[in-house]
Amino acid sequence: MNDLSLRQDILDELEFQPNIDAVHIGVAVDKGVVTLTGHVTNYAQKIAAERAVKSVKGVRAIAEEIEVRFPSDFVVADDTIASRTLDVISWNTEVPDDRIKVRVQAGWVTLEGEVDWQFQKEATERAVRKLSGVKGVTNLLTLKPRVNAADVQRRIEDALKRNAALEAHGIHVKVTGGTVKLEGKVHLWLERQAAERAAWSVPGVYKVEDKLTIG
Repeated sequence: MNDLSLRQDILDELEFQPNIDAVHIGVAVDKGVVTLTGHVTNYAQKIAAERAVKSVKGVRAIAEEIEVRFPSDFVVADDTIASRTLDVISWNTEVPDDRIKVRVQAGWVTLEGEVDWQFQKEATERAVRKLSGVKGVTNLLTLKPRVNAADVQRRIEDALKRNAALEAHGIHVKVTGGTVKLEGKVHLWLERQAAERAAWSVPGVYKVEDKLTIG
């Protein structure tokens, strides 16, 4: 697929998504590398745009430079955002809220602390993204290590084989402590994400280094 066709597919996908106002989003493509520019009205749209582009066949990499611009008369104070962040974390039964600290500066939320599982780290960030006034999220939450490297490697390889979306024979897994390195080649960005999710789903994994190439 050439860059012009890929760019059109991306524009069509952005227009198709009901939760994205794509009118102010610019798209440039160079050899499968996509650059997104422009602005949206909230952080959730920014994340949704990136996710939509990743789903398009032919996308090899993304440089995401979309700004979050609120209307000029819309201002949410940092202390209000911090309070709302703590509230949504405490309401989420999946997340140990007593171990999470929140910092907010100029609308940008930083999450710090320790959780037991990757899904808790992701659930916390997802909840915060949707809050009014949030311009961005830096997720510094860490995972509690609990590991047997050989067992972790076996479980990940089994999970990859069970996943219908993946051709597991092209993926190689290396485990050192609680760190997993994925190497090899997949055909689509979604396959790469599926491999990452399979690795994160195994207890004891607290870091995934995704070295998979797309092609």
